[in-house]
Amino acid sequence: MRIKTSQHRARKQSGSSLLEFALFSIFLIPLFMGTVTTGVGLGKSIQVSQIARDAGHMFVRQVDFSQATNKDIIVRLSQGLNMTVAGGNGAVVLSQVLMIGPTECAAAGLNAGTCTNMNFPVITQRLVIGNTGLFTSQIGNPAANIITSDGTITPNNYLTNTTCRASTLSTGGTNPTVGQLTLNNAERTFIAEAYFRVPELSFLNNNSPINLYARNYF
Repeated sequence: MRIKTSQHRARKQSGSSLLEFALFSIFLIPLFMGTVTTGVGLGKSIQVSQIARDAGHMFVRQVDFSQATNKDIIVRLSQGLNMTVAGGNGAVVLSQVLMIGPTECAAAGLNAGTCTNMNFPVITQRLVIGNTGLFTSQIGNPAANIITSDGTITPNNYLTNTTCRASTLSTGGTNPTVGQLTLNNAERTFIAEAYFRVPELSFLNNNSPINLYARNYF
């Protein structure tokens, strides 16, 4: 009789434990999934920031990213983010910007009336690695037909073509426009932007892909 009672109590306790586990799982599983996905998202965000930083460091040291072998370096840095040299879920945009003053205009034989971009920062080189249709640079976007195969833009174009203006940077002159970075005449800056779409985390954003972006100035 005691054996039967003990067996009945053990079965009852087992059922209670299963019920308790099921109730706790309602809270524990979403918490666990949230912790995992947050960690994955944070890791990818750090990777994107590192890609922008490393690409910018190489760009400012005159690494020629118009060459396929150098583009492959960026693709290797992007491992796990599904980017290829000319496609995929990511794009790295490299821009060289120059602040145009009277000296730059005069060197090209232009005066204040013909040097349209005087007192504006302009993009003198633009290179894109990855999916060119995925991302539009936040710095500015020169007309595609004036960018040469190595990414450079001729002085005549960047001095007169308004599409070369780095619109999100400050302009010079007596009343400069407030922007993200102020340059004095003849000063240059090298900018690296990294943009990646992370579809595997889309369920965190109503099934819309999460996009990660990082920018570095050198």
